[in-house]
Amino acid sequence: MWAETYNNPEWFREDPIAFPRHFVEKGADLRDVETAAVVAAHLAWGRRAMIVRDTARVLDEMDWKPYDYVMRGSYRNDDVSAHRTVKWSELADIFSRLREFYLRENSLEVLDTKQIRCQIYGRKEDAKAPDKKINMLRRWMVRDDGKVDFGLWKNSSPDGLVIPLDVHVYEQARANGLTSRRQKDLGTALEITDAFREIFPGDPCKGDFALFGYGVSHPAPRGNGAEKGSSEEKR
Repeated sequence: MWAETYNNPEWFREDPIAFPRHFVEKGADLRDVETAAVVAAHLAWGRRAMIVRDTARVLDEMDWKPYDYVMRGSYRNDDVSAHRTVKWSELADIFSRLREFYLRENSLEVLDTKQIRCQIYGRKEDAKAPDKKINMLRRWMVRDDGKVDFGLWKNSSPDGLVIPLDVHVYEQARANGLTSRRQKDLGTALEITDAFREIFPGDPCKGDFALFGYGVSHPAPRGNGAEKGSSEEKR
């Protein structure tokens, strides 16, 4: 089964999840893990090698002390690209909002997906948005099977997670008959999640690894502009 085969850290050493995992393995403060996850998830679109390179560059700027950097309140804030169209000034705004949050609360777990979208990433409300990056971040922090994901948010249930939907996940889900919808929106993400809930009761996002496995087993033709992977996204 693809989900069992690819729910394995060996497949995710060169992946955005490796950055928050670095802090998990160090036994770092939860807020270091969360801050690294916010950065890694935000930059998780495009080629995996580029995502990893640029996320490492941002953490270099933070001296690999992400929570301390955020709480100092002084950030690189210019219009130079940090990753593709993401500029350092955009990251500075995210860090500023994150600082304001951590002055009030101890963990992002108290926020739902819509609140993370608006209060941390500074995006406008959008009832149809699939919020792939945030759902991926939540998968990292909630699922707790001792393999790829961390399970640090103990008050959240894996059953409440939504599949992180990007172009590749959508195409793979359609190829496997998990959705017939044409829109790549929240409704489609929920339909795919519901389909996986029947296959993996109580843990629908385990299906993300099955779709990852399908992408590895059925690679797209060369020249399509992106590598396969569950952590990639096209805006």
